[in-house]
Amino acid sequence: MRLLIVEDDREACAAMVTGLAEAGHSCVCAADGEAGLAAARAGGYDVMVVDRMMPKIDGVTMVETLRRDGDQTPVLFLSALGEINDRVAGLNAGGDDYLVKPYALAELVARVEALARRRETGSVQTMLKLGDLEMDLIGREVHRAGREIDLQPREFQLLEFLMRHGGQSVTRTMLLEGVWNYHFDPQTNVIDVHISRLRAKIDKGFDKPMLQTVRGAGYRLEA
Repeated sequence: MRLLIVEDDREACAAMVTGLAEAGHSCVCAADGEAGLAAARAGGYDVMVVDRMMPKIDGVTMVETLRRDGDQTPVLFLSALGEINDRVAGLNAGGDDYLVKPYALAELVARVEALARRRETGSVQTMLKLGDLEMDLIGREVHRAGREIDLQPREFQLLEFLMRHGGQSVTRTMLLEGVWNYHFDPQTNVIDVHISRLRAKIDKGFDKPMLQTVRGAGYRLEA
């Protein structure tokens, strides 16, 4: 993918470029909102990563301008502003996702790739498949190797999120926001409990476990 990174912190931008390049993506950097707007208007980007607080033109104004111009390139906002009102303002301005600083580079890469997949698909998925694990989003059914797996609603949501990020490390923050809609860590063991239950249901009786714990990072569902 070709990505545009609009970030006035040179070290932060360099770190993003390194991480995204290791994931196989090409990056162009712009050091302020004005340069970012010009680069975006030149076109050719699959996803834009935009800092909110920048000189000349702030990120929100930049994205609002692009949306008025008809540019629908997916935008991931980055910001140290993490309150609910800040997130809502970014999304209402035309952002597609919002990541609060400081963040894990693996999470940034995962979110950028998720935005790109969403754009490429352009249609509603009704089935998810990872290895021998299948999920019917309409019938709300899950099967592994043909065996039906009975899941509670929250377990179904959790598995759906993990399958949509199949093969990728998923952080606790991503799970809290994507499954429980928490924009903060409530300091409970809710994730651990549900992961344990889900693992028992999808891996018990099979030779190869799919739900893995990634030390220091989170979890990964592997085919």
